[in-house]
Amino acid sequence: MQQTTTPPMFVSGSPIDLVQSGQRVFIHGGAATPFQLIALLVAQADRLKNVEIIHLHTLGLAPYADSKYQDSFRVSNLFIGENIRKRIDYDRIDYLPCFLSEIPVLFRSGRRPLDVALVHVSPPDIHGYCSLGVSVDVAFAAVQSAKIVIAQINPRMPRVHGEGLIHISKIHASIEVDTPLPEAKPRPLTEIEKKIGQFTAGIVEDGATLQVGIGAIPDAALAAMKNHKHLGIHTEMWSDGVLELIKCGAVDNSKKKKYPGRTVSGFMMGSQALYDYVHDNPSVVQLDIGYVNDPAIIKQNPKVTAINSAVEIDLTGQVCADSIGHQVISGVGGQMDFMRGAACSVGGKPIIALTSQAKNGVSRITAALKSGAGVVTTRCHVHYVVTEYGVADLYGMTLRERANALIKIAHPDHRESLERDWHEFHTRDTF
Repeated sequence: MQQTTTPPMFVSGSPIDLVQSGQRVFIHGGAATPFQLIALLVAQADRLKNVEIIHLHTLGLAPYADSKYQDSFRVSNLFIGENIRKRIDYDRIDYLPCFLSEIPVLFRSGRRPLDVALVHVSPPDIHGYCSLGVSVDVAFAAVQSAKIVIAQINPRMPRVHGEGLIHISKIHASIEVDTPLPEAKPRPLTEIEKKIGQFTAGIVEDGATLQVGIGAIPDAALAAMKNHKHLGIHTEMWSDGVLELIKCGAVDNSKKKKYPGRTVSGFMMGSQALYDYVHDNPSVVQLDIGYVNDPAIIKQNPKVTAINSAVEIDLTGQVCADSIGHQVISGVGGQMDFMRGAACSVGGKPIIALTSQAKNGVSRITAALKSGAGVVTTRCHVHYVVTEYGVADLYGMTLRERANALIKIAHPDHRESLERDWHEFHTRDTF
């Protein structure tokens, strides 16, 4: 029997006509942010009341978060992007902390049920399947769970192999666009970032399976790995830094146990060259983030080396990665998923890499985290910490030994005060 390609619902006006007041609406994120659908949604703000928007970080202006739409939209962020950061009020614009690996369960279990999913997809292939392209992550669970799926269909969206496929018959309404995806091009690295990258790369063994994200420090670490051999990629996201390692042959995915020979991720964001490379490329697969970030899956790969960053770390090893004090600036994300998965992998290495001090000169290695700071990675999960002054391997160390090791890689301007603060905090009578 031939499968129908006729959507189960037809909308003569705007596809956003299907959205109703009081509903929960998922918006595709990252480089797949459906800008045109968002514009149509905001255009109907006058008729919509109390619509909850839920998403990972999105790109663009996020106009639905503007205060003038306070009666129409409220936002539950699963990860806070730059476009939302200054608008967080923990009331109308709020944050939902959750391990990235567990977000699909929120949708599928009905704990956070979805009424509508707004997604950005490739045109259907000859069999009627559209691809979620550069962002499968939690979007795959969203389209499976939502009662209504509305798509922005774009020939510029790469068709990426893996799980992120949705048949046109499952799309209730759509618009067609022809616009390039937003690019995230790397900036030139500073000398400090290069040093951190070199120290980090020095920990990475040949044959390791890498988890690494986007940003200057991950880019610096990847740039220093071009002479490595048989690296593999199993990561929540990747960008042009990984692409360069694939092109030079340092990454061949030959030693991995899960999807050997293939680069595995949940989403990607980078240059047009990256999007061109992944289009219809069978060596690249995008999978549900519940699988990609599952520590039980991660640990089956050899020498999993997870490279993550932080806002600050205290002298006992507690890592704050999602807030500056009480102000949440990002989210839990997948850091703990991979830190734990790497620690459980044979030969695995969980790494936190960060500059020794912030741009304002404040030490990022501190005797105590700021009041309200979120502990994303606990002191017992931390192994390696890297700054431009070296590497501290904290695994198996006592608190005093950890403090000594971290002070050695702190900025020299702060080492004496850190030693003094440690002594004050841990020798005074607290009972």
